[in-house]
Amino acid sequence: MTKMLFREDAYLREAPGRVLAHTDRGGVVLDASLFYATGGGQPGDSGRLTWDGGSMPVVTAVKGEDEDIVLVPGEGADLPPVGTELFQHLDWDRRQGLMRVHTALHLLSVVIPLPVTGGQIAEGQGRLDFDMPDAPEDKAALEEALNALIARDLEVSETWITEDELDQNPGLVKTMSVQPPRGAGRIRLVRIGDGAEQVDLQPCGGTHVRRTAEIGRVTFGKIEKKSRLNRRVRIALAD
Repeated sequence: MTKMLFREDAYLREAPGRVLAHTDRGGVVLDASLFYATGGGQPGDSGRLTWDGGSMPVVTAVKGEDEDIVLVPGEGADLPPVGTELFQHLDWDRRQGLMRVHTALHLLSVVIPLPVTGGQIAEGQGRLDFDMPDAPEDKAALEEALNALIARDLEVSETWITEDELDQNPGLVKTMSVQPPRGAGRIRLVRIGDGAEQVDLQPCGGTHVRRTAEIGRVTFGKIEKKSRLNRRVRIALAD
C-alpha cells in the first residue's frame, strides 16, 4: 500500500520517493505519494517527478490495486526505473485551488442542509447535487450565508472513528450516492470548527485547507433542475 503523504500534510509540496513498480498501462507506483488520487469527486493531483538524469510529468494520479496510488505520466514520457530514488514536485497552485473548492463544498452542505446526491470538484469551481424538489427562494441569501461561514475563519481538522461507530451515527454521511470506503476498520472525518464553533463533521478522504478564510469569497452559479427531486448548485472561487 502506498503511503499517503498528502494525508499526513496536505500542504507538503515536495517529497522524496522510491519507485516500487510500473503498471501494465504505463503508470508509476511509489512507496509514498505526494499526489492525491482521483476519488470522492476530487481530481487527482498533477506535478513532476525528477531523478538523477531524468524527469517525468505527472498528469494525474489514480487508485490502483491494493490501495496503491498510480501516477500517470505525460504522453511519451520516460519512466523512472524500478528502484529509482527520486523527488516528487506537486503542482501546488492547482492543488490549493482544489482544496479551497472542496472545503467550500462542505460548507455549502451546511448552508443547504439537504441530502447530497452527487458532487464534483474542478479547478476554481465545484458543484453539489441536492435532494431539493423546490428551487431556493433567495439564492443571494444562500451565497451571503456561505461567505459568512467562510469569513469566520474556522479551523478545519480531522478525526477518525471505527466503522462500527459510523454505523451507529448514520447521520454523519451526507452523500447518498457515495458511501465512505470500508475495509480498513476506520473512517476519516473532516471537522469544520471546533467545540461550540463546530459547523460540520462528515466522512471524507480528500484534501482541505487548514482554515476556512483561505477559501476566499465564492459566488453562486446557476441552480439547475436535474430531475423531479434533484437540483445542482454550482459555486466558483471569486479569485
